[in-house]
Amino acid sequence: MSTNQPPQAAAAPASGGGTPDSRQLRAILITVSIALMAVIASVSGLNVAQIHMAVEFGASQTTVLWIINIYTLALAALLLPVGAIGDRLGRKPMLITGLIVFGAASVVAGLAPSAGVMIAARVAAGISAAMIMPITLAVITSTFPEEERGKAIGVWTGVAGGGGILGMFLSALLVDVANWRWLFVLPVVLVVIALAMTLKSVPNSRERSTHSFDTIGALVSTIAVIGLIFVLMEGPERGWTAPITLISLAVGVIAAITFVAWELHRRDASLLDVRLFRERGLASGSITLLVVFGVQAGIAVVLFPFFQVVLGWSGLLSTVAMMPMAVMTMTSGLAPKMAAKIGARSTMTVGVALATLGLALMALFVSVDGGYLSILAGMLVMGIGMGLSMTPSTEAITSSLPRAKQGVASALNDVTREFGTALGVAMLGTLLTNGYRSAIDSKLDGIPTGVADTAREGIANAIEVAPKTDSHAQDLIHAAQQSFVDGWQQAMWIGAAVMAALLVYVALRGPKNTAPLQPDDEAAPDTGAADNVAAR
Repeated sequence: MSTNQPPQAAAAPASGGGTPDSRQLRAILITVSIALMAVIASVSGLNVAQIHMAVEFGASQTTVLWIINIYTLALAALLLPVGAIGDRLGRKPMLITGLIVFGAASVVAGLAPSAGVMIAARVAAGISAAMIMPITLAVITSTFPEEERGKAIGVWTGVAGGGGILGMFLSALLVDVANWRWLFVLPVVLVVIALAMTLKSVPNSRERSTHSFDTIGALVSTIAVIGLIFVLMEGPERGWTAPITLISLAVGVIAAITFVAWELHRRDASLLDVRLFRERGLASGSITLLVVFGVQAGIAVVLFPFFQVVLGWSGLLSTVAMMPMAVMTMTSGLAPKMAAKIGARSTMTVGVALATLGLALMALFVSVDGGYLSILAGMLVMGIGMGLSMTPSTEAITSSLPRAKQGVASALNDVTREFGTALGVAMLGTLLTNGYRSAIDSKLDGIPTGVADTAREGIANAIEVAPKTDSHAQDLIHAAQQSFVDGWQQAMWIGAAVMAALLVYVALRGPKNTAPLQPDDEAAPDTGAADNVAAR
């Protein structure tokens, strides 16, 4: 990719044109981590308030799911174009604007009198989150010197990986001790702190390009992401062969193909030089994040009903039970040191291998009688593995694009995460449901037909309807719990198989090391750009 500009075209990342000292760098890292935490916590926080919103708004389950999902949809759709705009207009102004809008949207959501107002507020929050999320990483990659960048990215990926679970814990605590509307106090407080620190500590950096903005590429990429994410979100609920699902899939695929063709045509002035995906660092980093975050999100879908319905725990206790895995995921801060000693590819390989082992351990030992201890070891091992694999993957992506394109690089990293999350939830959730139904079919002998049909819909339905069977109640509950575990094992084994395939790919095609960012004047020329990027 070429930006056709002299080396000095990118504004100095530090205030006053110099390199920030260690104290400034620490303040910058804390600032962007707090901003990122506000965004990540809002992705998962409302999950614990579904019933409360349905009752207060008189809303259907479909409406409640849209309140939750519209935020992610808006966020994912706008990451690439907004990241590119931030590169041009300035990363600090974009971050400040995003924080202000995000805070205002969170206040409106907390006071929303109806589901319609809530959905509108969530759309605004998703749009502003797209302004915040890629900029937080772009600030790190464009500000931190090479020798400090890996550690900073490690902290960023730790927050990104474990922040969702921490956000759910704090959200569940607020719901239990106060009111569900207090969920929005957390992001507002985080935004206020991040905004104050941004104004004081974060330097500005931007790209001065003579090329016009790739408006067509931005619009087509937005359509592609909306179409494909919508399919992954709504497919399990509406059915994979439903007309709206198939239409969304067709729109998403056609738009994605159009985007690739347009970017190849646009070349040096493109939103994203898709030829760089032939370079092993960008490709392996993106694929690794897609799978790792997909499996992590899918695991959460499986774990919460296990805690709440099989073990009978509250939402808060269930969230606390997830914390050990989140803490282990935050070991991603150790990945840069490990990568410096054995290389990025070896670090990613070790991480993916541990994540695969963790899934296998959970599949092998999970049981109704064994309870939490039957899965704890697998959770811990998987958390460590994901932490080790995320940081070098993220750095492989950001180091594949020049400094002036770090908003785009960061947005690509985030889009990959969001796609992986949606894909993992859809895949593992569907596998769990199908496995449960297959297993319980053979355990419903002697159960009245109507009750049996209800029990087949899901474990929560089975537990709720069990008292109607009188003497068979305990048998039905046990059958549902065991069937859930059977479905769990099927989902875990398939997840482990996917991770094993990723392990082979990373071992053979992962980045050899994490190269420094390409300086703008050394970016690849118009033709054969990917071939001119050193293989990592």
